[in-house]
Amino acid sequence: MMSVLAPVDKVEIQILVDNSTDGLSTTPANVETEFSFATRRGLRASSGRCLCCAVHGLSCLLTAYRDEQSHSVLFDSGPEDYAFERNTNRLGADLGKVESIVLSHGHWDHSGAMFLALDAIRARNGGCEVPYYAHPGMFRSRGMMQPNGKVRLMDDVPAIDDLTNRGARVVSTTEPRCFLDDMFVVSGEIPRVTPFERGLPGQVRRTTDGQGWEPDELLADERWLAVHVKGKGLVVLSACSHAGIVNVLRHARVCYPDVPLHAVMGGFHLSGANETIIPQTIEAMKEFRLSTIAAGHCTGWRAMAALAAAFGDKTVAPTAVGKRFIF
Repeated sequence: MMSVLAPVDKVEIQILVDNSTDGLSTTPANVETEFSFATRRGLRASSGRCLCCAVHGLSCLLTAYRDEQSHSVLFDSGPEDYAFERNTNRLGADLGKVESIVLSHGHWDHSGAMFLALDAIRARNGGCEVPYYAHPGMFRSRGMMQPNGKVRLMDDVPAIDDLTNRGARVVSTTEPRCFLDDMFVVSGEIPRVTPFERGLPGQVRRTTDGQGWEPDELLADERWLAVHVKGKGLVVLSACSHAGIVNVLRHARVCYPDVPLHAVMGGFHLSGANETIIPQTIEAMKEFRLSTIAAGHCTGWRAMAALAAAFGDKTVAPTAVGKRFIF
């Protein structure tokens, strides 16, 4: 059962880290590019010194508004310090207003700059503790099984003790949580109901005794984050969609059956081995009648092309570094 998610008047979502940069393409009226945003902030001359950088990973800054009240959440941190620090500085992102952090799942490309992010937030908020929403399954070591039987290791996500020592208050749970005056919800574990979305083929994790490896293709620790915008519906963020973007959206609809799905954002992981399920995914997504599909990060160019062909550019608005979405 999900807690009551209170409607907000508006949510702004700024892309701090993503795989692509695109400051020139035209966008829908509710989406602002990196260059347009910089110009509005007073940019007087174009220069490489003002540009953000793209890197394999994702980080988003969300700010929700209700009446005279607002709350901000950092959703993931991207893969490493350089891109996060460069982009937040050049975008003028106010990290001091971040009141909570959500880590979507236990992969390095979403958690690599987390210590830097925590330090930056606490340096601007007077050293206050920062709630940090996680899933206990995130903290197992992971890797990818190679054809030769060897495991290619992944960097671990920051451990609970290390996060706590940096000023995080880690909320590690498998259950859903509404937080910050019920403006945001982070889901619990996502049920796998589609026959074709199979997770991340080849992923393994350390066994509990630390001596071997076991299959971990379903990534049960992955969650989605959502906001209910009054008069529009749910805006759902799914950072990598290892559960499958259709499973994500069906779960969100089951959790809030009286609220329409308005937008979905993030990585859909339809690249690599999952390119084979692009047609099924596109067909299944039609049932949600989304107003905005803001795909990026690990979605892959083949899936992006298929999404654009199926839904058109009035619906598909790809994410890119520095873009600001307003719903």
